[in-house]
Amino acid sequence: MLRNLRGWFKKAVSTGLAIGRSQKEGRGRFLTARFKDPRASNALGFRLRRDLAYRLYLPSGSSRRDTLPLIVMLHGCKQNALIFANGTRMNALAEEYRCAVLYPEQSKHSNPLRCWNWFESASLAGQGEAELIARLIEQVAERRPIDPRRVYVVGMSAGGAMACLLGVRHSRLFAGCAVHSGLMYGAASSSMQALAAMRSGPSASSIAEARRVACVAGESEFMVPTLVIHGDGDTTVNPANADRIIEQLKARAETVDPGPFSAAPERRFEAGGRSYRQQDYSQRGRIVLCKVLVEGLGHAWSGGDSRYEFNEAGGPDATRLILDFVMQYGRRTAWESGVAMIMRTGEG
Repeated sequence: MLRNLRGWFKKAVSTGLAIGRSQKEGRGRFLTARFKDPRASNALGFRLRRDLAYRLYLPSGSSRRDTLPLIVMLHGCKQNALIFANGTRMNALAEEYRCAVLYPEQSKHSNPLRCWNWFESASLAGQGEAELIARLIEQVAERRPIDPRRVYVVGMSAGGAMACLLGVRHSRLFAGCAVHSGLMYGAASSSMQALAAMRSGPSASSIAEARRVACVAGESEFMVPTLVIHGDGDTTVNPANADRIIEQLKARAETVDPGPFSAAPERRFEAGGRSYRQQDYSQRGRIVLCKVLVEGLGHAWSGGDSRYEFNEAGGPDATRLILDFVMQYGRRTAWESGVAMIMRTGEG
C-alpha cells in the first residue's frame, strides 16, 4: 500500500499533476497547487526544472461533467495570486458567470517584485515564462472540467503585457483577451527599455519592430479579440500604451484576416462616480478590439477592492466589463477553422 502511494506521488510530480490544498472562497473551491513542467529543457538540450505556483477557483456545484469557461488571471508587480483575486473580486463574479479562474503566480526567485518578465527574449519568442504559463493552461484545461474553446487571458500591468504576449505567441489557446494598464507585445526587449516604455510609451523603432513581428508571428492565423482598459491618470504605465496596443492588434487583425476594419464613434459613460470613454473596432461585423479609458484612474484596477494596493473602488467595474467582453467569444476548433478556410477559398 505504502509502495503504491509512493509510486503515485512520484508519478504525479514527474507529470506535473497538481497536488494542492483547498481553501473555501465563497461557495466555490479555491485550490492551491504547483505545476511542474515535465518537458522543460534549454537550448543545449539539458533538462531544466521549471515550476509555477498557482491557484484555481472552481465555482460552486461544478463537477467533472461540466465544461466551464476558464479565465486566466495574470497579476501585476508586487502582487501574488491571492491579492490579485481579492483585489479584483474575480472569484465572486466567477460564481455569477459560472466560470473557473486560474491564477498563475510569479515567484520572487524569477523576479524580486513578482513581475512577469514580459520583455525577456525567450518570452518574446513565445518560450521562457510565456511557454511555462501556456503549458500550465493546457494542463489545467485537460485535467479540469474546462471548455478548451472558451479560455480567456486577462492581465494587469506586467501581467497585462504578458497577456498581450500570450495573445500573439500562443493565440491558439485563447478565445479572448483583456489588458488592464498594460503594454503592447514587444514594447521592450530589456528591463531598461521596459521602464522607458512604461514611462513614455515604446520608442518608434520598438513599435515598428513589434508590429512587424506580431504580424508574422508563427501563430498569426488567429486574432484574439482584445479589450484594453487604462486610466488616463496612470503615472506608472503611460496611457499612451493603450493606443499602442490597439494599433498593433489592428495591424495584426488586418494581416490575419484582410477584411474591412472600422472604428465606431467614441462613446462616453458614467459608472462608479467616474466617466469613461469607450471605442469599439469591428471587422466583418464583429467587434475584435475595444478600448476603455477611465478618467481620473491611476495605476489601479478599476472598481476593485481599495483595501489592496493597485485597486481603486471608483469607476466602472473592470472585472464585469472584462467578463462581459471576453465571454461573448469562442475559439473555433481546428476542424471548424479548416471548413471556414475552404469556404473562403471557394468564394475567391
